[in-house]
Formats: sequence, structure tokens, C-alpha cells
Amino acid sequence: MPKKFSIIVPVYNRIDEVRDLADSLLAQTAGNFELILVEDGSTQPCDKVADEARAKGLDVKYFYKDNEGRSIARNYGIERSQGQWLIFFDSDCVIPPTYFEELERLTADQPLDCYGGPDAAHESFTTTQKAISYTMTSFLTTGGIRGGKVSLEKFTPRTFNMGFRREVYDKVGGFREMFSEDIDMSTRIRQAGFSIGLYPDLPVWHKRRVSWGKFWRQVHVFGMSRITLQLLYPGSMKAVHWLPAIAVIVGIALLVLGIVVSPWWLLPLGLYLAAVVVMAFAVTHSPVIALKALPAAVIQLGGYGTGFIKAYFTKIILRRGRDVQQEIEMRRGK
Repeated sequence: MPKKFSIIVPVYNRIDEVRDLADSLLAQTAGNFELILVEDGSTQPCDKVADEARAKGLDVKYFYKDNEGRSIARNYGIERSQGQWLIFFDSDCVIPPTYFEELERLTADQPLDCYGGPDAAHESFTTTQKAISYTMTSFLTTGGIRGGKVSLEKFTPRTFNMGFRREVYDKVGGFREMFSEDIDMSTRIRQAGFSIGLYPDLPVWHKRRVSWGKFWRQVHVFGMSRITLQLLYPGSMKAVHWLPAIAVIVGIALLVLGIVVSPWWLLPLGLYLAAVVVMAFAVTHSPVIALKALPAAVIQLGGYGTGFIKAYFTKIILRRGRDVQQEIEMRRGK
């Protein structure tokens, strides 16, 4: 008999992470799921990890395909799944042991067509990962526009912790190969008339990036993709999406004024950074994580803001760039 939940995970050179993910699924208190791993052209395949997990009793299906991108890999997995629900995790996620037991209850008591859950840092993660996790979910940074218990915009499920009924896929179709593909998918699901909501007490532990450079590149792309979404869905960009870009412009202006005119112009920056440290300490109870939250917050706002500004100037003002026509064609369904 097919399992109720099909977990689809695209993988690219993540052997250790997939092992941790598989171990966390083996520890689940409910076994009403199958795991579908789609290796997207990795040079370090995780087939042996899949074999080990299968030998321990995990219902896992492993597929290897040429590298085409994570969205195509997810669609590949969906087509080979059998569950009533399609569940999506990132390969660097670890799943709490009662996740699927709780999900079974939630889908019965609080039925939705599409759900999303929060992410958090496990106690075993490094202090850098925990600092990044804090800023990615904090109201003081762009965490305020990601959706959650306290959010500045309508909640949008993300593929590190997201699921929807098979009927949704049958009507809406699969993921598009683009940045912020999960926001695009959530928008299409909502436009098709399906219900979407947050299960706030259904978290996953998300490892995030392990270096500041990788974190910068990630959030810079996030900022650029916000413009892509505006091109796809005119009117979808709200005032809140401008906040990181405004923060970058104001921050640079205050730095210049503080150096050229008077150090007092640096006071607002100092107060903001102090608030980040104090709030991070209040949440994590770790002075090390609180201090690392400083560079994490600067990188997150700076990376997202500069990506947003760059893409806005290039694609909307100058209407240049190879992706403009592609985005218009995607909007038309080509």
C-alpha cells in the first residue's frame, strides 16, 4: 500500500547531509512516508547512503540523473512518487522525530491544501550556523519578510519545509527552474484557489550555510530573485521588500556622514547593531552566537539589499539582462 507522504529531496554533492537527514527519518515515531532522493548529477553520489538507510528499514527510492537544477530534480521525484501528499525538505535539513506523527494529526485537525513550517537550529550545529539561523528568522533582519509567527507579509511556504496535496500538483504543475522557485510555486498555488497556511509547531532543523562567503552569495541571489518575481507577478512586490535595499542605502549614507561630518551620524547604526546582539543573546542565551549575529545580520541585509538594487536597476530601469524575456515567457506559460 502506498505511503501517505512522499518526501522529495534533490541532492547535489551532499553525502554527509543526506546521511544525517536519513538518520533523522529512521528515528521518526510514525513511518507513513517514503523518501525519494534525486541525485542531480552529483560527482559525489549518495547511493551508498541510500542503500544503508534502506537496509535499516527506511522506505527510500534513489534516482540519479544529469544535472539540470533542483526544480527539475524535484519534478522528477514527484513523477516517481506515490503519496497523497508531496513533502519537500532541503538535503541539509534534519527532521525532528515526531514530525510525521504531528503532520498526520495536523492534516486531519487543521486541513490545508498546502502548508509550510518554520526552520530552526539544532543544538549540535556550529555557532556560525546558529547565528545565521537566528538572522534568517529574526524580525530585525529579512526574517521579517520570510513568513512565520510574526511576519511583515503574507505567509509563503519554502521548500526547506513545505508540502501540498497531490491534487495541487495535478492542477498547478511542477516547480519552475528559477531562483525563489518555492515562492513562485506558492503564488501559483494561491492563485489557483487552494488553501495555504503555516503549521508553526512543525519545524525542521536547517543547517544553513557554513561560511560567510556562501551566506552572502545565497542572500544576494534572494534579493535578485525578488525582482524576478515582480516581473512574473506585477504588483507582487510590496513596500516591505524594499527594506533591505533602503537599509543598505541609509547605512552607506550614515557611514559617509559619520566619517566626513560627525561621528554622531554613526549612532543609529550602533543602536541597530546593539539591538541585534541583545536580541540574539535573549533568544540563544549564547554570547558567542550573539556576537556572530552581527556579521550575519550585516551580510544578510547587505547581500539581499545589493542583490535587489542590482537586479532592479538592470532589469526594471534599464530592462537589460538575459532573464527579462525568459521571465515574461514564464508568466505567459511558455
